Amino acid sequence: MTEQLLVGLQLMLTMENVFFAFIGVSVGIFVGSIPGLTVTMATALMVPLTFTMEPIPAIAMLLGVYKGGMFGGSMSAILINTPGTPAASATVLDGFPMSKKGQAVKAMKIGLYASVIADVTTDLILILIAPPLAMIALRFGPPEIFSLVLFSLTIIAAVSGKSLLKGLIAGTLGLLFATVGMDPVTGLSRFDFGYVEIMKGIGLIPMLIGIFAISEILVRVEPALKDKVEQLIIRYSDWPEDNEVTWPEMRGCMRTIFRGVGLGAFLGAIPGLGSTITAFLNYGMAQRASKHPETFGKGEIEGVAAAESGNSAVCGATLIPLLTLGIPGDIVTAVLLGAFMIHGITPGPTMFIEHGNVIYALFIGLMVCNVANLIMGRLGISVAKNVFKVPEAILYPIILVLCFVGTYAVDNSMFDVQAMLFFGLVGYFMRKFSYPLAPLLIAFVLGPMLENSMRQAIIMADGSVSIFFTRPVSLAFMVLTGIAVTLIAVKEVRKASRVAE
Repeated sequence: MTEQLLVGLQLMLTMENVFFAFIGVSVGIFVGSIPGLTVTMATALMVPLTFTMEPIPAIAMLLGVYKGGMFGGSMSAILINTPGTPAASATVLDGFPMSKKGQAVKAMKIGLYASVIADVTTDLILILIAPPLAMIALRFGPPEIFSLVLFSLTIIAAVSGKSLLKGLIAGTLGLLFATVGMDPVTGLSRFDFGYVEIMKGIGLIPMLIGIFAISEILVRVEPALKDKVEQLIIRYSDWPEDNEVTWPEMRGCMRTIFRGVGLGAFLGAIPGLGSTITAFLNYGMAQRASKHPETFGKGEIEGVAAAESGNSAVCGATLIPLLTLGIPGDIVTAVLLGAFMIHGITPGPTMFIEHGNVIYALFIGLMVCNVANLIMGRLGISVAKNVFKVPEAILYPIILVLCFVGTYAVDNSMFDVQAMLFFGLVGYFMRKFSYPLAPLLIAFVLGPMLENSMRQAIIMADGSVSIFFTRPVSLAFMVLTGIAVTLIAVKEVRKASRVAE
C-alpha cells in the first residue's frame, strides 16, 4: 500500500492535476454559495468538460467540485439565512444568528475549518479501512434506517425553542408536507388537489429558500412598510474577536468536529442517507452534550462546527461503497460513477487491481482538494464579507433575484417558484406567531426516508412491526429513541414544575 501511495503521489502532484483540483474547488464554492444551484448540478455540468481530459485531472476536478460545494453552501446560509445546498440546512440554525451578532466572518471561518478537518479525517479513513467499513454499512437495511431516522427526529425537541408543543406542531407540519406527491410504494398520487405538478412532490430547494430567505425578507421589510427604522439583515463588527476563531474556541469545537467525523464516516458509507441527516444528527448530539445547550440556535459557534463537520465528513465516506463495491453513496457519487465509467474505470472490487495506481493518485487528489478548499475558502470568505458593504435597497433585490433564479433553475419549473412563495408565507406567519422553523425543516427532510424505510421493512416482515425489535442494530436505535423521549419528557415536567412554583 505504501508503494502504491508513493506512485499515486508522483502521478497526482503535477502542475496540471493540482490546477484542475483548484479549479474544481473554486467552482464548487461559487456554485454552492448560490441558493438553488446544487453541488449535484455543478458536478453534472462539469462532466462534459472532462471528456477529452486524462482520468486523474478529470476526476480530481469533479471531486474538488464536490468538496468545495459542501463548504460553499454554508456561506449563503450564514450571510443571508438561505442554505446554498440542502447539506447546509443545519448550518442556518446558528450561522445566521451569529451574523446578526456581527460574527458572520467567524461563523464562516469555523465552518471552513470544521469542513476541512472532517474532510481530511474521513479521507484518511477511506484510504485505510474502506473495504471493511463498506461491508458493515451494507448490512443496514430498511429496519435499521427507519430506526436511525426515528432517533434523528428527536432533534426536534432540541431545536423547538421555548415551546416544545409549537416545535412538535411545526414538525408534524413538515411530515405532512413530506407526504405530498406520489406514494413511493403504490404509485398513487397524494394531496395533489388536481395539479399534475404536485405529483412529483414538493422540492427541498423551493421549501428551503421559501421558509428561510423569503420569510426573512418579509420580516425585515415589514417595519419599513410601517415607516419604522429597518434593521440590518446582517452587521459587521470591528472587534477582532468577532472575526477570528480563537484557539480556545477551536479547541472547544474539536470534540464536536470529531464526533461529526465518526458519524459521517459511518453514515456516509450507507448508500442513500447523504449529508443532511448527518449534519442534523451531529447538531443534535452536540447540543445534548454541551454544558450550555440553551445557547444553540442563538448563535453558538459549536453549532456551526457540528453542522459543517457532519455534512463534510460524508464526502469521503460516500466514496467508500462507490470505490469498493460500485454502489453510489449519494446523488453526487452517482454522477461520479458515470464519470469513472466514461474514462474507462469501472468502480468495484476489481478496480484496485486493474487501476490501482490511478485510484491511489485520486486518494492523494482528495488531500489536494482539501488543501485547495482551505485556501480558496479563505479567499471566498474575504470576498463574501463585502456583502456587508451593499446597501439594503440593493441587497434585498439581489437576494430575491437569486432566490427566483435558483429555484427556477432546479427543474425549470414555475411551479417551484410558486411553491417557494407559498413557503415564504408559511415561514413568515410561523415567525410572527413564534413557531420554530427548524423542526419543520428537519421533519420535511427526514420524512420521505422515514416513510420509505418503514414501509419497506413492514413489507419485508409480511406486515409485522416486530422486525424493528428483532434486529440488533434496529433495536439499539429504538432503545436510544426511547431513552431520548423519556429524558425530554422528564425535562418538560421539571420545567412545568418550576414555572408553576
